[in-house]
Amino acid sequence: MMKDPLSYAMRNVPRYTSYPTAPHFHDGVTAGVYADWLKALSPQDSLSLYLHVPYCRELCHYCGCHTKATRQDAPLKAYAATLGQEINLVAGHMPNAGPVRHIHWGGGTPSLLPRQSLIDLTGLMRVNFNLAPDLEHAIELDPRLVTEQLAETLAIIGVNRASLGVQDFDPDVQKAIGRLQPYRVVKQAVEFLTAAGVTALNFDLMYGLPGQSPETILDTVEKTLSLAPGRIALFGYAHVPWMRKHQRLIDESTLPNAAERLALADLARAELLKAGYVAIGLDHFARPDDSMAIALSDGSLKRNFQGYTTDQGEQLVGFGVSSIGRLSAGYVQNMSDVGNWRRAIMASELPVSKGLALSADDRLRARIIEELMTNYACDLVPACRAFGLPTSHLNDAFDALQDLAADGLVLLEVDNETARVEVTETGRPYVRLAAAAFDAYLAASQASGKARHSAAV
Repeated sequence: MMKDPLSYAMRNVPRYTSYPTAPHFHDGVTAGVYADWLKALSPQDSLSLYLHVPYCRELCHYCGCHTKATRQDAPLKAYAATLGQEINLVAGHMPNAGPVRHIHWGGGTPSLLPRQSLIDLTGLMRVNFNLAPDLEHAIELDPRLVTEQLAETLAIIGVNRASLGVQDFDPDVQKAIGRLQPYRVVKQAVEFLTAAGVTALNFDLMYGLPGQSPETILDTVEKTLSLAPGRIALFGYAHVPWMRKHQRLIDESTLPNAAERLALADLARAELLKAGYVAIGLDHFARPDDSMAIALSDGSLKRNFQGYTTDQGEQLVGFGVSSIGRLSAGYVQNMSDVGNWRRAIMASELPVSKGLALSADDRLRARIIEELMTNYACDLVPACRAFGLPTSHLNDAFDALQDLAADGLVLLEVDNETARVEVTETGRPYVRLAAAAFDAYLAASQASGKARHSAAV
């Protein structure tokens, strides 16, 4: 019997969309290092492309993304032009890479780019890369900005999946987070997209927002279900005003407390399961016929910087300000300032800011963490064998898991021939804590104050 659920729920740990996590990147990964990594890619290395557009019409109070507000179109056109130059530049360093299996436009609000820019950038990707016939082409959208023309443009450039930022349907909650977005607006966005042929839809919802209550979150789930998205992400709001100053616009006294936050998550989860959605990892849900539910069933589910994904691209290449890529050799992140990013590209230099070359230990722990986050279990013997390390190499993690095991959140079996960890049904909401036990960087970063993370649930 778990002694104190709240003590676990409020522990601060990473979301583990990568390992090692971004705070551990450093400037030792230069443009030259990245160029060598790209050149080493072979035709057997399938690709995933991520394009980051750091602009919105206005900043929502809750937002934790790298973005800024603009009311003008000129910065968007200029940014798109430089993004096109970066695509050409990066492609020139990787002449032997394999097919592109996945494209993802994120932000910000990438659909703010002018129509012709979206068409031109997609054309550049087609010219520079081999796009697979079964390519998944996804984009993140603000429902308030989805028009009939935009939906048709997305269909023209081959977008076949759209993710709509809904967060919450309650007017008072929307006012508190600076995002007024009536249900009818979201419904119309869905209708425009489906009419254009973009029928694979994701909804992003949040719990832990200011003013949320059991009644408001149930109403949000009910309205979401009426629009029948194939996938639903249910994220816990991460209140990190020390990182995102605009979050200071949120009155902290109106945020649900720890017990209320946990109850909201449980309530929304129960309603989604009752409606027939399949729970996917920590915070995603999918209809049983959706490719994400199928990927969970057949063991092919992945986790990357966009969260849970069916993306099977082996190498993730990032474009745009602050974007992060992950190659076999390691992580690389672009410059976060538009001016410096643009100047580097104009000088025909890869706009690298920092990164991390992966060691055998990093790769082992990344594999274990991803398996726990996606499948809730990992057989540690073959995992260690794959990287030439004994299972005793993980003794620090075994020690860190003892409390979770004692409280029935994980099952840990370690003996002379076996080493296996499994997150129990009770422990699944706390899977980030099990993953954190394998994080070799976490204790030092927390002690130094270099990395601060959100609550586990």
